Amino acid sequence: MTPVLVVALTLAVVAVVLVAVRLLRRRDLGTEADRATFETLHRASLAAPALREGLTEDAVSRAAKHLHALLGSAGVVLTSTDRVLGGDGVGTEVLVLDDVAEVLENGHAVVVPRVGPLGHQAIVAPLVVDDLVVGTLVCIADHATANLVRATSEVARWVSSQLELAELDASRTRLAEAEVRALRAQISPHFIYNALNAIASYVRTDPEHARELLLEFADFTRYSFRRHGEFTTLAEELRSIDRYLTLERARFGERLQVTVRVAPEVLPVTVPYLCLQPLVENAVRHGLERKAGPGRITILAEDDGAECAISVEDDGVGADPEQIRRAMTGEGDADSIGVGNVDERLRQVFGDEYGLVVETAPGLGTKVSMRVPKYAPGVHV
Repeated sequence: MTPVLVVALTLAVVAVVLVAVRLLRRRDLGTEADRATFETLHRASLAAPALREGLTEDAVSRAAKHLHALLGSAGVVLTSTDRVLGGDGVGTEVLVLDDVAEVLENGHAVVVPRVGPLGHQAIVAPLVVDDLVVGTLVCIADHATANLVRATSEVARWVSSQLELAELDASRTRLAEAEVRALRAQISPHFIYNALNAIASYVRTDPEHARELLLEFADFTRYSFRRHGEFTTLAEELRSIDRYLTLERARFGERLQVTVRVAPEVLPVTVPYLCLQPLVENAVRHGLERKAGPGRITILAEDDGAECAISVEDDGVGADPEQIRRAMTGEGDADSIGVGNVDERLRQVFGDEYGLVVETAPGLGTKVSMRVPKYAPGVHV
């Protein structure tokens, strides 16, 4: 969907709300035209949530009665390209796919002169998403007047816009899932090899500690490769980071020092899944692993009014700011995908003002900061 279309649809929704609020503030709904306008907008707003879920039987079953009321016809039926999905009123059970075949093929509205045993007429209008016909809206009537044909075509265009928004939501979800898969693929085989080697080194000398490390490893991989949910809580993300650092401390020993300070009130805050873990892994792999002697990682999460302020800092070898810029813009190599991936997902979910802030220089360590709203519409575990 083009940005222009998104803006246009957003403005249309705002207009609907403003008109409805203005009318409701009055003791009556004004003239008959005012009442008709309000009723139309109200019916559209009731149908929209179901249609935003896509063209499915469940969505159609919830939206059809409102579309039926919008058109004021004998019945309304919706189809996909391969089956009748459902509807409301006359025609739901008598319409067959052959009745809409012409519209599915050429994308132009037509009037079918006779549908079902009672001889109703059907106005068939295409539902179009991204220039592809994905189904039809069928208005069943005793007589297909010119006004009803125009109304059916307009409602079909509005339904199509809702389906495009549904596709946009689905595309966003698929993109988020692909980005998480990319992060999972980045979990270093080198880390897994080293973690298992560290565990193996304790098997004979300290079997109980080896067992505890194995359980931490199992829990870490279970969280990292879970298959559901775009979001998690800050508490869960920090729990996984603690497991990761426990495994790394088994390898680094006293060389790896960790400070964690988290305000209890921000633990339930919802964050994108795997938004902190890659930053901590980068701090170990690119900051401390290359540093001679001990190194410290500091993880802070603080209450900042309506937001949660989070930072991951290390006193390691640091990096060239240009290298970080390339990683943030996707120009870096596969080994630096994590920071750019996290930055992009934060911006997609919360807005451009919520991207990562990276402070670094060679020999001066690295600090990565982010802000997360405590509440954002549509963001929940």
